[in-house]
Amino acid sequence: MWLPVPKSCWNPLNTPRFLRLFRRDAPGYGVQELATMEEQAAHPFSYEALEPTDEVTKTARRMALPARVGIVGAGNISDHYLRISLGFESFSVVSIADIDPERTRLKAEAHGVRPSSVAELLADDEIDVIVNLTVPAAHAAVSHAALEAGKHVYSEKPISTDRAAAGALLALAQERGLRVGCAPDTFMGAGLQTARAVVDAGLIGEPVAATAFMMSSGPERWHPDPAFFYAPGAGPLFDMGPYYLTALVNLLGAVARVSGSAVIGRESRPILSGALRGSAVEVSTPTHVSSLLEFASGATATLVTSFDAPASQLPWCEVYGTEATLSLPDPNTFGGPLRVRRAGDAEWEELPMTRPYAVNSRGVGLADMVLGLTEGRPHRASGELAFHVLDAMQSVLDAATGHAWLTLDSNVERPEALPEGARY
Repeated sequence: MWLPVPKSCWNPLNTPRFLRLFRRDAPGYGVQELATMEEQAAHPFSYEALEPTDEVTKTARRMALPARVGIVGAGNISDHYLRISLGFESFSVVSIADIDPERTRLKAEAHGVRPSSVAELLADDEIDVIVNLTVPAAHAAVSHAALEAGKHVYSEKPISTDRAAAGALLALAQERGLRVGCAPDTFMGAGLQTARAVVDAGLIGEPVAATAFMMSSGPERWHPDPAFFYAPGAGPLFDMGPYYLTALVNLLGAVARVSGSAVIGRESRPILSGALRGSAVEVSTPTHVSSLLEFASGATATLVTSFDAPASQLPWCEVYGTEATLSLPDPNTFGGPLRVRRAGDAEWEELPMTRPYAVNSRGVGLADMVLGLTEGRPHRASGELAFHVLDAMQSVLDAATGHAWLTLDSNVERPEALPEGARY
């Protein structure tokens, strides 16, 4: 079902007419905004769903398998997609592009794919899907260009660094009969899907509350160029929060309203690894965020994400039901352990995994999107889910600034649970 952009995020960027005010001839990632605020105001936004024509839908479903995938962005995460993609039968990575030609060449040679420029990749009629692995600030621009080029898009998280641009992507995809998918897909792994089965079966009773913690000392200890982690649109909430929020939405449903507090722990961070070791990163986004979440189901949750924790003994995530507590695995992984402790029990019980994908399976969300296209069904790691998570995160930061509770205008259904024995 099409999810309209919330009224609180109104911006004429979301109208089909305004989308034509973009061009693909600018330097870098190839997208440039042309309209002034006055020009935007001349095009009021319509909240009517944009339904693709039957012919467009039929064309999309005739995509041959395996789908041919091109990657934009040759950074650290691309190695995971290039390596793990070999285990999926529904798609094949055939080319990679980056704004740095040398980095493109080295990554292509290492994994046996074709190097391309970004422009060449977008213009290649043989490419069905663009996987967007650029830095967060470029996600919306690259995905927009890919949709304009007639490609389906699967993006790393977050879908965008602001809601208006994310809404524009979903509107354009709907207009063109194209799919948008977005990481994380770890909620489709064995650990969190087994947890979904446990919750849905009522084994913990009615879910009442949850807590989740991502406590870290920051990526500058291991990442060779961590500056983007400390820019707006990143930080611990936007970088790691999608794993936790997506897991919670998968279990508890849509978030209804939020509040929070946020601080910048240090204004400058030393880089401790790689060629930039010894230099410093200036911090311009909160590095410790406490989020309070109320779900439409009536459950509540606390999520703390931090780059300011030298050490921690807190659990990854726990869901508290009327009959038992469910201790979840790290939402940034695919496997276990998954444990339950019922009221009155003296010990925790480790539960066996009943769903597939217990090892690192990044790309399973992309595989599900491709098969969803050919089977004519919704995919699980959807743009609508990613939009709702983005809306929740941005609303937390807005609430922290205003010391208030904010109601989300966006809504989303829980993704369909993964059945036993599912394979892509």
